[in-house]
Amino acid sequence: MRIAVTGSSGLIGSALVRSLTADGHQVVRLVRHAPKGPEEVHWDPQRQQVDSAGLAGVEAVVHLAGAGVGDHRWTDAYKREIRDSRVLGTAALAEALAGLATPPSVLVSGSAIGFYGQTGDRVVDETAPPGGDFLARVCQEWEEAAQPAAEAGIRVVHPRTGLVVASGGGAWARMFPLFRMGLGGRMGSGDQYWSFVSLRDEVAALRFLVDTEGLSGPVNLTAPEPVTNREVTAAMGRVLRRPTPFPVPEAALRAVLGEFAVEVVGSHRVVPAKLLEAGFRFSDPTIDEAVRAAL
Repeated sequence: MRIAVTGSSGLIGSALVRSLTADGHQVVRLVRHAPKGPEEVHWDPQRQQVDSAGLAGVEAVVHLAGAGVGDHRWTDAYKREIRDSRVLGTAALAEALAGLATPPSVLVSGSAIGFYGQTGDRVVDETAPPGGDFLARVCQEWEEAAQPAAEAGIRVVHPRTGLVVASGGGAWARMFPLFRMGLGGRMGSGDQYWSFVSLRDEVAALRFLVDTEGLSGPVNLTAPEPVTNREVTAAMGRVLRRPTPFPVPEAALRAVLGEFAVEVVGSHRVVPAKLLEAGFRFSDPTIDEAVRAAL
């Protein structure tokens, strides 16, 4: 299969490309620099430009590009970048795919569990309404931006991804060194729920969405049982065999992270109802297994 991927240099995208290539699929990477060969297609998401000719013959598209939510302090400027990198890029890609003489059969267009806002200890699945905070609004616009593809008859799936457990990037990449040194601990109260997913389950689920014709719309990509930050801390200690004596007060997180601290101490108890109903099997359903897989 000929599959186009955006965000192919990121944590999830690079792992997805490796997986697809290993299984013999032809991967076309959308890149911002000048293409270095036929396997690369130029696009500029901020300017909403896509080299549509380079997408001819593509059978599926996995769209993962977007500025890292936790990469910088949330200034007004960076919040605009978070929003624009997702919404503008998705709109440009969806319109380009809709305009192809032979559109791909499926667009897996990224989203996140931030769609639901803070859920506390309330369990939510794909039927839950959107939240009202910044990330929830971004996720709503992000998903809506793919509408031109759906109107062109392309099956559109929105993987609402949780916290990816991996040593090579994301939140866990920052946590592992601290816990290895015995400096880890719960964050804030520790009672907030973290809906996690191992990197290999994330990649497997994305491929499952490409291959499963009956799936469309939002699909939560999280492990079946969300855990509290306190349970995450305990699992990290068990797997790494290190003490976890240093809790980080919420006030300190807010001082360092600013508005983004809301996402760290906030609670998202999200379950993957549609994935499980469709028959997807997790390799790492528990937090201990996900941490071991990351190592």
